[in-house]
Amino acid sequence: MQPDKHKTNKLRKYIQDNLHWFLLLILVMIWGSSFILMKRTLEFYSNFELGALRIIFAAMVLLPFAIRRMSKLNKDQWFWLIVVGLIGNTIPAFLFATAQTGIDSSLAGILNSTTPMFTLIVGVILFKLQAKRINFIGIIIGFIGAIMIILTKDDGPLEFNLQYSAYVILASVFYAFNLNFVKYKLAETDTVTIAAVSYSIMLIPISLFLVFGTDFVTTVKEPGAFAALIYPAILGIVCSAIAIVIFNYLVKIAGVLFSASVTYMIPIIASIIGVIDGETFKAASIIWIAVILFGVYLVNKKSVKG
Repeated sequence: MQPDKHKTNKLRKYIQDNLHWFLLLILVMIWGSSFILMKRTLEFYSNFELGALRIIFAAMVLLPFAIRRMSKLNKDQWFWLIVVGLIGNTIPAFLFATAQTGIDSSLAGILNSTTPMFTLIVGVILFKLQAKRINFIGIIIGFIGAIMIILTKDDGPLEFNLQYSAYVILASVFYAFNLNFVKYKLAETDTVTIAAVSYSIMLIPISLFLVFGTDFVTTVKEPGAFAALIYPAILGIVCSAIAIVIFNYLVKIAGVLFSASVTYMIPIIASIIGVIDGETFKAASIIWIAVILFGVYLVNKKSVKG
């Protein structure tokens, strides 16, 4: 029995040591599929309806967890959870939904890959995040890989629209602040509470906005529109509610830079989905996938504190 116990302990240690990589992979697969889900939703609903629906579905799933935890929160936690609800969930959801109406998913993926860079800048300036040269190099390498894996696709030239591109950049900046706030301002708050409360407090105002501030009541009655609610439902429940719980936990155990590097790997899944959807896959993409993974590895080097 002793050898079996030794193997069990060894396996447990291996899982603990590599849990952050496993969680990162899950997030990459979840968020890598979000762009196609947004694209499908926008075939029936407006960008504002998409953003609102995503938040509402996420909030509805997380509400029972939030109700059980709200009474235990102090004023400081409430303040930062409201901030996270705005800059980490609500505002980016609308910014990405709007950006998808003016630029393609590939360009959005490239621009979203600026998140680790902004995360590092915010962390260094506001929270004394200590990073060595190797971590900066990893960020640059990962960003280059994310750009190149998209540029090697046969989708034609990317159409750059300054206004809509700015929406993605702004969302990335908000994500950067949010990452640091979760890490440093909500360090003593568990990840389920952060996700559940930050989404649930937006349920009523966003629901009112959807009903009275958009044409949703009319749009949902159009042919195919009701069935198409499955797309924002998946976005809200899986890509927001479940993913945010995982992501917030990853931030706590692996730090802000490694967690932010998930944006580098999203184009990998996007490319795979593209192949399934009939797009071609170039052999060069394998090289850039390796470059991205190497960049993420450098970002994860233990020289980062925080």
